[in-house]
Amino acid sequence: MNPHTTSTVDASAFRQAMSSFATGVTVVTVASGDGSMHGVTVNSFTSVSLDPMLVLVCLNKTSRALGLIERAGAFVVNVLSAGQQDVSRWFADRHRPDGRAMFDGVPLEPGATGCPVLADAAAAFDCQLRQLYSAGDHLIVLGEVLAQVHRPQLEPLIFHAGTYKALEMSPGVLPQLPSLHRGSGVPGQRQHRRAA
Repeated sequence: MNPHTTSTVDASAFRQAMSSFATGVTVVTVASGDGSMHGVTVNSFTSVSLDPMLVLVCLNKTSRALGLIERAGAFVVNVLSAGQQDVSRWFADRHRPDGRAMFDGVPLEPGATGCPVLADAAAAFDCQLRQLYSAGDHLIVLGEVLAQVHRPQLEPLIFHAGTYKALEMSPGVLPQLPSLHRGSGVPGQRQHRRAA
């Protein structure tokens, strides 16, 4: 696209189309040396590299977490489990209290970096801040994973089309879908499998 071309997609339509992409749900937590704490619900999270082990989250430039992350030089990405819908809603609530009061009643464990780890999360990645990158109205927060917690017995919380959902694990082999190149005469085409 020409850099001078204006998009014909409006923000509302873009959000609706993006809701077709199912994601997990995380809460990014941070604590600084002065005792300040913050947590925010985020679903833009991904792994970036294995060597070194890097992950990223995207935070709105107006997020109160950003200044704290810069001061602490660290953060934790807590991958919520299926039973943590209330936790997701709480840390997304604009009217939740500030600071330590935000975590009242939320079971925590101390992380390696001093940032809080949510006790019932399916996984948690304790990260040292590597870099911040500006991207439109958000900042890409890149972190190196120093420690992690993994509770594989817990199912993840899923968010799709504006609602929370659970994984439906069906026993047996997944059905095969027809190849996209059927009839093309290309031998050895792989069959595409539906993701669970």
